Amino acid sequence: QVQLVESGGGSVQPGGSLRLSCAASGFNFRGYIMSWYRQAPGKERESVAQIGWSGLLTTYAETVKGRFQISRDNTRNTIDLQMDSLRPEDSAVYVCAVTIGTTTYWGQGTQVTVSS
Repeated sequence: QVQLVESGGGSVQPGGSLRLSCAASGFNFRGYIMSWYRQAPGKERESVAQIGWSGLLTTYAETVKGRFQISRDNTRNTIDLQMDSLRPEDSAVYVCAVTIGTTTYWGQGTQVTVSS
């Protein structure tokens, strides 16, 4: 079965950095677009970044463009999200996801808290 397991969250001061990872299994990883989403309390889930199967095509939310970088390793079946210049408004649960056919699979998420 499809499994997505995130790691790397934590607490950091504004301006700091964190690197999130998502380990995927149970599907042909290199054949699918992978995504990071986030959801803060009381807010809707927001798409943060996506990466194509080869890693060459990436898209970002305007709110994180220039500060976050998504990458993937098709030999290890992982995606990463490097987050720099973090802001308090980046605080959220970050979740990786993949859509296979008509089903979107979600990880359990990892908490990121940006606070002084």
